[in-house]
Amino acid sequence: MNVEKDYASIFYAFQHEKPVVSFADLLADVQAATLKKCADVVELQAKTLERCAVEIVLGAETMAHAFANGKKLLAFGNGDSATDAQDVAVDCMLRGLPALSLTNHTGVVTAIANDIGFENVFLRQISALGKPGDLAIGISTSGNSRDLELAFEMAHRMEMVTMGLAGYEGGKTAELHRLGIVDFCFVAPSLHISRIQEAHATIYHTLIELTQRILERSEVETLSNQDSVATRI
Repeated sequence: MNVEKDYASIFYAFQHEKPVVSFADLLADVQAATLKKCADVVELQAKTLERCAVEIVLGAETMAHAFANGKKLLAFGNGDSATDAQDVAVDCMLRGLPALSLTNHTGVVTAIANDIGFENVFLRQISALGKPGDLAIGISTSGNSRDLELAFEMAHRMEMVTMGLAGYEGGKTAELHRLGIVDFCFVAPSLHISRIQEAHATIYHTLIELTQRILERSEVETLSNQDSVATRI
């Protein structure tokens, strides 16, 4: 056996001969894989929403109350979850809701990571920017990110509302929820990171959409009450 050749064929397969596959067979494989992915996504989203439905509504009501009282939202996460945190902030800002992603400022993140330690990158920003009643939303596919754990603990001490999104069985985030440090915990019960991230996107977009509808309903009720008072006067 030519070991060198065998390793080369494994790690650099694109440089070696491949069995001929017809376009029809290739298209069928892609179609089957796509349909399987779609089925997995729908199944996980259904499981997640069934598991978290009540908490999502309560979370949205809490968010609406915070925004109505002039509070802001701080979102954070690592890697792909960092982009989800940015998405949360952008979706809020587009609706006129004050929000900030703690992953945005490269100078701040790298300074804290270099001078104090990466586990403190969100904790320090929460400490500087957070106020009692503000919203702290941390996203982690594993639920076990140390920097999120410390940020949640700091936000809890500062009397902020804490919300965590996790995957698998919730990890450390779920444990902090049981301890009362994380107020709301939304878990996408899957072992596949990409599926977890897709479910997370469904959760936080649903939260924000419900929050806006609650705020709009409250505004309508307030105007209606004002009109009623004016009529009586």
